[in-house]
Amino acid sequence: MEIAYIPSPSRGVLHLGPIPLRGYAFCIIIGVFVAVWLGNKRWLARGGRPGTVADIAVWAVPFGLVGGRLYHVITDYELYFSEGRDWVDAFKIWEGGLGIWGAIALGGLGAWIGCRRRGIPLPAWADALAPGIALAQACGRWGNWFNQELYGRETTVPWALHITSSTDGRVPGYYHPTFLYESLWCVGVALLVIWADRRFTLGHGRAFALYVATYCVGRFWIEYLRVDDAHHILGMRLNNWTAIFVFILAVVYFVLSAKKRPGREEVVEPGADVPDGSAASEDGTEGDTESEVKAEAGSDTDGKADSEDKNTAEDKTEDKAEAEPTTKS
Repeated sequence: MEIAYIPSPSRGVLHLGPIPLRGYAFCIIIGVFVAVWLGNKRWLARGGRPGTVADIAVWAVPFGLVGGRLYHVITDYELYFSEGRDWVDAFKIWEGGLGIWGAIALGGLGAWIGCRRRGIPLPAWADALAPGIALAQACGRWGNWFNQELYGRETTVPWALHITSSTDGRVPGYYHPTFLYESLWCVGVALLVIWADRRFTLGHGRAFALYVATYCVGRFWIEYLRVDDAHHILGMRLNNWTAIFVFILAVVYFVLSAKKRPGREEVVEPGADVPDGSAASEDGTEGDTESEVKAEAGSDTDGKADSEDKNTAEDKTEDKAEAEPTTKS
């Protein structure tokens, strides 16, 4: 007898008149807002300008959505291009199917474009966004709960997920809630990155590399619990191999970056206020403008005073010269 379990929603979409409100889409949108909100706070703390994170996210988010969908469609092409399937379904992103690997890769390209337009170093922006991205993933995973997808093996644990749908080959029953496991793991990753960033003053992309590496560790073991169809290479799921490869890249980048460029960027955005409150321009001279004006004003005043003293002295000399003949006479 099941003592407890996590129920699945009876449906993943509600209709507000002709407008469908999909739980999956709402989870993605909430995740984006959380990432931008936290990223903005961290960006300001590092000396950036308000609104910069959102401006660059306008580039990163669409690229990320396209990249995530492309990765999913390419790695699960048989769901859309095999016999009896409709290729148009590949564009129905609201039905689920976003690969985080593609989302980060193409989203990074969009962020690079946005940063380049603003003259901002991409690694610094990525460091500010890293924990927010992890929290966005934590929110987005609940979209799988609404769609009753990507669950794990059958289990009898009290927190088992009750699957009730029988569409697309699903078998109703009780399974490991891998969406919940990954969501909690992502929250832990976000907290770890925030702590490590404060403790070790990470910079030049190392906070982002830490996020990537620790996420890959969790994704590796969570993949082993999943029972959905996937391509296998040498007995392991494709996403397991991807996690290993990306983990190695992140660790190598972290180590090399720490050796070549230790510490953190002093200026992350040209023209923004630096931590001491003075304004810094692109060449770092804007903060001295006021003192220069005062100095120039002081020089003008001194010059005028010297000129007046000189004129006074000349007048006295002329008066004395005029007075001398009178005295002799």
